[in-house]
Amino acid sequence: QVRLVESGGGLVQAGGSLNLSCTTSGVTFSDYSVAWFRRAPGSAREGVSYIISSGRSSYYGDSVKGRFTISRDNTKNTVFLQMNNLQLEDTSIYYCAARLSRTATTPWSTAESYPYWGQGIQVTVSS
Repeated sequence: QVRLVESGGGLVQAGGSLNLSCTTSGVTFSDYSVAWFRRAPGSAREGVSYIISSGRSSYYGDSVKGRFTISRDNTKNTVFLQMNNLQLEDTSIYYCAARLSRTATTPWSTAESYPYWGQGIQVTVSS
């Protein structure tokens, strides 16, 4: 059974930081690329960041470039999202998602290309 579990969310003031984790089980983690998505109430789902299976390349949505950093530890089956200088507009539910690297042909922000998803975790940024 494949499981992705997010942790590290919560309430933070604008300008603050949070570090999200996504721990995976039930798959050979090093075969999978992982993305973070987010969805705020009334908004479309947005691709936040993506890291390939080896960790050597990563990608970011325009709204988080320069503020968020994605990384992974394949020995711990975990992907991290370090979020700095958080803004009110970063308030959302954040989801991690995984897809098999060798069959990934669509752009990383294509949510439908990910068969495995976490349950989501709330991040709230206050003024």
